[in-house]
This record gives sequence, C-alpha cells and structure tokens, in this order.
Amino acid sequence: RDSGELWLDGRPVEIDDPRHAQALGIGIVHQELNLMNHLSAAQNIFIGREPRGRFGVFLDEERLNAQAAAVFQRLNVQLDPRVCVGELSVARQQMVEIAKALSFDSRVLIMDEPTAALNPQEVAELFRTVRRLKEQGVGIVYISHKMDELQQIADRVTVMRDGRSVGTRRMADTTVGEIINWMVGRELGDLPRAHSGAPCGAVALEVRGLTRRKGGHPLHDVNFTLRRGEVLGFAGLMGAGRTEVARAVFGADAVDSGEIRVHGQVVRIRSPRDAVAAGIGYLSEDRKHFGLATGLDLRSNVAMASLSRFTRRGFVDDDAVDKAATRSVQQLGIKTPSIRQTVRLLSGGNQQKIVIAKWLLRDCDILIFDEPTRGIDVGAKAEIYRLLHALAERGKAIVVISSELPELLRLAQRVVVMCEGRITGELSAADATQERIMELATRREAITS
Repeated sequence: RDSGELWLDGRPVEIDDPRHAQALGIGIVHQELNLMNHLSAAQNIFIGREPRGRFGVFLDEERLNAQAAAVFQRLNVQLDPRVCVGELSVARQQMVEIAKALSFDSRVLIMDEPTAALNPQEVAELFRTVRRLKEQGVGIVYISHKMDELQQIADRVTVMRDGRSVGTRRMADTTVGEIINWMVGRELGDLPRAHSGAPCGAVALEVRGLTRRKGGHPLHDVNFTLRRGEVLGFAGLMGAGRTEVARAVFGADAVDSGEIRVHGQVVRIRSPRDAVAAGIGYLSEDRKHFGLATGLDLRSNVAMASLSRFTRRGFVDDDAVDKAATRSVQQLGIKTPSIRQTVRLLSGGNQQKIVIAKWLLRDCDILIFDEPTRGIDVGAKAEIYRLLHALAERGKAIVVISSELPELLRLAQRVVVMCEGRITGELSAADATQERIMELATRREAITS
C-alpha cells in the first residue's frame, strides 16, 4: 500500500508479505482454488510445513493426516485426509482451502467469492461452516456480488466502488435496493445515450437454446437476436456467462446443444475458423493473449485474419499488406511511428484499434466486442465509442460485453442481462437504468425457481 494503517487486535501492524499475514492469523480463500489436484487433502493443507520424522529427513505421513483430520473435525467436515484432491467436488475442494487457511490458526478469514462454482446444496454446506467458524470467534470478511448470500450470513455490509469504500451498515438495517444504489453510485449526467428506436436492419445473428452443462461456466438455454446496424449490450456480474456466450458463438468453446443462424441460415460453428468464414469477428477481453501477436509489427497483426487475400502461389504480397495496413491506420486514427512498429510498444487504446482493424479488413458483418475499453484511458475510450457507433451506422451488427454500466447505457440500443449462465432479462435503451440492470444481474430467484 502507499498509505493507510492496518490494525489487528487493537494494535497497528505492518504486514510484509502473505507468509507474515498467515503468521499473524490472517487467512484467505481465493476466488480461484489454489490446490494441487495430484496431492492428498492433507498434503495440500500443510504443503511446505509437513511434519517430519525423528531425524528430520522423511515426512511423517501419519502425523500429517492426523493434523489434517483435526482441522476437518474443527470444521465438522467428514473428509478423509488421504483422499486425492482431484477426486473431490468443487465444494469439497473449497473445504480443503478453508482448512488450509485455518491450519495457520487464522483468527481472520477472508473469503473471495467462495460460492462462484457451487450449487445450492454446496452453498448451504459452506454457510453452515461459516456460521460454525463465527461461533468459534473467527472474524470473516465475505466478498460477494450475490445479495441473497449477504442477507443470509452478513452482520454488516461494506460496499466498495472504484477502489473506494462508499459506506458500511448493519445488514439488518439496509435493503438490497440500497446496496445496489451504493454499488451503482455514478451520476450519468448528460452522458449521451444510445438511440432507442428499433433498428431498421434485418436480423444478422440469431442464437437459439445455446446450452453447455459441463466445462467451465455452464450456459442454460441462451436465446437472443442481433440486427444489422444495432449495438446489443450484454451485462452481468463476474461469472454470469457473458464471455462464455461469446466464445461459444465464435466456436472457441464447445456446447451441448443450440442453434446459430447468420442472416437467416443455420451455420455449424465448431471452431473460430468456421465463425470467421460465417462473417463473425470476436475481440476478446484479453487482447494481448487472444487478439494480438504482440511480438509482431502492426502490419502483420492487421493482415493476420485475411492473409489468404494477400497470398499468391505461397508468397505474401508485402506491398498489398502495407497498403491495407496504412489505410487502417488512417481510417481508425491509430497513433504509431510506422506500420512496422512492434505492437507491444503501442498504447492499449492503439492496440485495441489494431484488433478492430484486423476484423474490419476481414469485413466481418457481425462483431463481438468483449470489454472493448478495458485498460485504456478516457480519451481512447471516447474514440472507441465513436468507432462503434460509426460501424453500426455502416450496417455492422455489434455485440458489446461490458462490466461498466454507463458504457452499455451509452452504446447499446438493447441490453441483455445475464446471471449464472442464464438470461434474466432484456431492456431497451429507453427502459435501461443502472439500477434495473443490477436488479436483473442479481436475480438468482429466476434461476432457482
């Protein structure tokens, strides 16, 4: 940290690193499980701290398992310490993570989105454990977007927004609506809004019954349409399934069932190559890993998705590539010393424009933008917004996935809202507000009913 104080048991403390925090009795259960699947539960809990035999050379497996069993007993969890973690359900693995944190005699336990991958029965089991720890005097910081969970187990709730704490209240004295207002918090002011009139173009993309039951985040019967000249927004909290829908439509992830129609024709998309052939371009939220070859120059990245157009008898026409890259730089206002500049040396906003240029050169009719302004400055954001509107005016059909609600309200003519792999609602630009979007994004009763 740059400033501020940390107090533990009424005294200020300086925490040097995670090991020091553990020694002080502060444990954390990360949002992403941090276990080694090929090791046993006991080995995971005491990794690096294993008890050793008389001469300190060999590990004492018997003592190791006994110590792990004692921690499980404290949690009232029936679990064999010798079981291989990879054989356990996600909920049981979560219990191993909690046991690992408590094995440091933690008095403060931080739990970051612990139910992200759990079903309702597993959530109930976790909550019983949380209440038991609370009775034992453990202080728990429980980080969650799920309002119903906070209502069940929180004594007090603190809301953070844009890196700042905006308020703390007793849970019994507040409502879900008040929490959502705190979470939203931004004044839209005179922010330009997307025009709410019905798009005049024909349906460009239709998704019916898209379903995936296993592997990553599941998807449940996802249906939506996208028209030419329209910007369709996708909203939802982390883990809602927005990116998973985009990757499924683009053929990057397999699905169990569902139908995709492009310009009214059913298309079979089993790979990104199939999607590109059907006229679909996808700008990933992680442009550096999935959108760019950062070690190559600008011209190579722009031409990458259309290389066959510049190839004759196995040779690349460098002059044609240079001309196409130069046109893209001028068209999108990419700031670069030259078209041969290495992409990793350019700013985030200009890198994003290069990804857009790649798909525009390919002349994709349908463009999916996943977090298009993540990691770029305010000026570059405004340029991306203008570009998206210009593309829509040219008849392109655009999906924008964004975690920034003002961004969606500014760009989208309709907003589809997801929660835990399902679409929970759709709002027109005229009806969409940050509060209504957040209500739909946390509407878990629509899933469990």
